[in-house]
Amino acid sequence: MIHIIKNSIPNLFTLFNLFFGFLSIMYSAQGDYKNAAILILIGMMLDSMDGRIARILRVQSELGKELDSLADVVTFGVAPAMMAYYSYFSNFGIFGMAIAGLFPLFGAYRLARFNINAVKSSLKYFTGVPITAGGGLLTLLTLFHGKMPSFILPVSFFAICFLMVSTIKIPSLKEIPLPKYGIIVTAFLAYAIYLSLTRERYPYFIYVAVPLYIAFIVFQQVRRKRKRKTK
Repeated sequence: MIHIIKNSIPNLFTLFNLFFGFLSIMYSAQGDYKNAAILILIGMMLDSMDGRIARILRVQSELGKELDSLADVVTFGVAPAMMAYYSYFSNFGIFGMAIAGLFPLFGAYRLARFNINAVKSSLKYFTGVPITAGGGLLTLLTLFHGKMPSFILPVSFFAICFLMVSTIKIPSLKEIPLPKYGIIVTAFLAYAIYLSLTRERYPYFIYVAVPLYIAFIVFQQVRRKRKRKTK
């Protein structure tokens, strides 16, 4: 029974990642891009935690890897594309739908290529931009596109699509003792604080997610220091 629970914990984080991606799509459909963006933020937090928790509990599995990829397609492929569609590309009718649909297609291809080459890949770099980073960047650009020249969002959209499937070497930063995609997550957190100061409505999930994520980061740092001392 305990073994079953241990195996389920990382997968629950992944499933919640997928669920928050779905909720983000619902908020985008309602035109609430602030909430949609924060839900993708929470998905990024969960995505950076599930694999680490699986390693801590020593319950890595092929099921967890496949589930993680499926969740990433929804939360960092479909959800950001829906944000971009409803806030910008919907102005172009069916053509806009087709363009927005390119993002999850390119992202899914990037994930599939990574999965079959994961053993061969280097710890020092990624081949192409990971879908999590690409989706997070597209979300930020969509959120602030009203404050930037109108051409930046479509140009960035196509650039990110290209970079995801490209063979360009991107530094992975895996050896840095911080959760992955920390810069994007920090940017989102700063925006969430801004929303709270201006008293705008945003998901109450953030009240739970942020303290848990900070606690997880602290736990990781303490655990790493203890390992070094034992060596």
